[in-house]
Amino acid sequence: MTQLELLLPFAMPPAEMARDLLRELNMPALATLLARAGTPERQVSDGFSRALPHEYRLARQFGAPVQPDANTSPALAIKAMQTQTLAPEAGYWFILQPVHLHIARDHLVLTDPRQLQLSEADARALFAIAHPLFEESGKTLHYGDAQTWFLRADDWAALQTSTPDAACGHNIDIWMPKGSNDRDWRRLQNEIQMHWHAHAINEQRELSGLKPVNSIWLWGGASSNAAATQTKIEETFTFKNMRKPFAAQAGKQIEITSSTDVINAKPQQGLLVLDSLIEPALAGDWLEWLARFQAMDTAWFAPLLNALRHGQLDKLMITISHNTACSSFPVDRSSLRKFWCKPSLTRLAS
Repeated sequence: MTQLELLLPFAMPPAEMARDLLRELNMPALATLLARAGTPERQVSDGFSRALPHEYRLARQFGAPVQPDANTSPALAIKAMQTQTLAPEAGYWFILQPVHLHIARDHLVLTDPRQLQLSEADARALFAIAHPLFEESGKTLHYGDAQTWFLRADDWAALQTSTPDAACGHNIDIWMPKGSNDRDWRRLQNEIQMHWHAHAINEQRELSGLKPVNSIWLWGGASSNAAATQTKIEETFTFKNMRKPFAAQAGKQIEITSSTDVINAKPQQGLLVLDSLIEPALAGDWLEWLARFQAMDTAWFAPLLNALRHGQLDKLMITISHNTACSSFPVDRSSLRKFWCKPSLTRLAS
């Protein structure tokens, strides 16, 4: 049986804007798929969760260790290191990301790291400054790529951390690492900030109209000895040069460029993440959100609907989310026979 889960973070519009946004969308293929889908599986969290609903779902799909009672970000560091072909030594590892903190009137706000446009050369230069500072504190720092570094800090294993996307756009105070060693973290974070503050790299970035890289963000803590949970995913579809913390994978990794590649791969239990809506949603740029979402109907939903109709795909699970909810809609060939269910996008707001 060929099966695919299509995960669409932030395809669910905010409740207060749903009616207006959905009125602007003309997506007949997605409207058909959603209207004729079966009963959805829904997960809801509060607005203060340390990770977004789709991030927790992805972590489970990747087989990352699950900590159901821990108010912390998903334990993805080891999985993320493996995607970078890094072999972590025994210990407790975190994902560490260079970021920009915006100074508001009376607090600091984390800016979406996607907006940094951090080059490999600048990232390595900033890494070279930070590396000895962590070494002096008995911590091991490894370089993954420009956006993703890895920190071994065994004594910080109890820290509760937040993903950047969960904290993005908010006062960082409640999203910062919390726990018995949080002062040690803040001390090192402050030291890095001071060394980077007036560095020539940041001066040049500001002259070029780019945001300075003025801090670091810690999250994704995981033990190298923790047993991974079982995953049903047999194929993970990725795009070329897709190197992000949440680009960890389960099963066989298949590089694609279009929906045709996915359908031709005949996935037995595939996973495809289309995450282009995250950036405009976090920025509140709803015109861009509409444009990107609209384009998906021709590029993705219409071909997948056609594949279901012609038996090239037996089952499709469409998972949509926003910052506090995640809903999964199962669709198969028999679902499409429900002709009395008129195409509609209203389920995006359910």
